[in-house]
Amino acid sequence: MYIIFQLIFNICAPFTIVLLTIIIRSTMQQDNKIILFQDKQIRRTWQQEEWYFSVVDIISLLTDSKDPQQYWKRLNLRDKEIKGAVQVVPILFDTAGGKQKILCANTEGVFRVIMSIPSAKAEPFKQWLAQVGKERLDEIQDPELLTDRQIQLYRAKGYTDEWIERRIEATNARKRLTSEWKTRGVTENKDFSILTAIIAKGTFGITPSEHGKIKGLERENLRDHMTPLELIFTALGEETTRLLAIKNDAQGFIENLDTATDGGTKTGAARENYEKNTGLKVVSPDNYLNQIQNSGKNNSLSDENVINDREE
Repeated sequence: MYIIFQLIFNICAPFTIVLLTIIIRSTMQQDNKIILFQDKQIRRTWQQEEWYFSVVDIISLLTDSKDPQQYWKRLNLRDKEIKGAVQVVPILFDTAGGKQKILCANTEGVFRVIMSIPSAKAEPFKQWLAQVGKERLDEIQDPELLTDRQIQLYRAKGYTDEWIERRIEATNARKRLTSEWKTRGVTENKDFSILTAIIAKGTFGITPSEHGKIKGLERENLRDHMTPLELIFTALGEETTRLLAIKNDAQGFIENLDTATDGGTKTGAARENYEKNTGLKVVSPDNYLNQIQNSGKNNSLSDENVINDREE
């Protein structure tokens, strides 16, 4: 998401871009409870598996109000829909005067609050949101635009074209599988997560969380940090599972759970055979974060990196 901000910098003022970038990137961390922006503090806290940010701190940054608390109250009176759109949670913070309840909202809620602020500082974000909305509508009418946008974003991040091709293939395999699951009575996101973990466990011999730990990841998207080889086996596992679901006419969660287990097991056997015949390990600690740290010129994952890692 950070790259999106870079690509649309021409329509967004630097102030808002930097603020939103800080908020987005902070969701990848689980350490500091205070973000500093232009010598001002944005308080935050980790609740229910996501960050919640101080609403009054955001208002203080985007407006000239001397009383952000009163500004928030007036904003609620002016925008009657904001209460239903933003889940504001009073959370205890340690302050100079002792513990104090601070109204906080998650990232989605913060975006909604910014949309309601009639301030010149908030206007660039609204322009960005309108641009993103138009792009999404265009992508609904022409799905190829979505693929083009993904390619553009990954290139901007520094991935090689070869890696991007593997990532897009894996994404398409994933979409085909989830679409097949939906036609077979599996619709809950939690069920998707369980089935996906089963396939991954069978394919790589480890769970996705264990895979992420090997790569040194915390909350980052595992697939965005896979090597091309890992992406190939990920796509193979999910496509195999999809074809088995069709072959077995699997219906409902339980039958598809059996199919996911079978698909992962068969792909795992293929992985083991590959490793035996090549002497290369498919699961690699290599990740995009390491690429950024280790190379100032090429921030991408490549097959050469995987091979060199194993040879060392």
